[in-house]
Amino acid sequence: MIFGIGIDVVDIARFEESLVRTPTLKERLFKASELDRPIHSLAARFAAKEAIAKAMDSKENFHWQDVEIINLASGKPTFQLTGETADFLRGKKVHLTLSHDAGIASAMVVIEE
Repeated sequence: MIFGIGIDVVDIARFEESLVRTPTLKERLFKASELDRPIHSLAARFAAKEAIAKAMDSKENFHWQDVEIINLASGKPTFQLTGETADFLRGKKVHLTLSHDAGIASAMVVIEE
């Protein structure tokens, strides 16, 4: 059974401008392991975090630093969750897909019970 679905789309140039304008934003949004990625990858990861928050439909249990996007050996992106976010999603299956092209990054998340 579907628990939640979330999608987010990010204009990569606009996202980069936000990071330049607010220097502390990058460290608030991303785990240390994510910080050195290229801007299109960061934008897609930001979209993924927004999408999972939407799919969760629970602002109290979502925390930026609890959500890390990693790649499996196959290259497939997935979430590595910790803290309250992990507790909230325990026992649920979380699916993630990312894309970036033509200046746009996007992510879609499906959470199953």
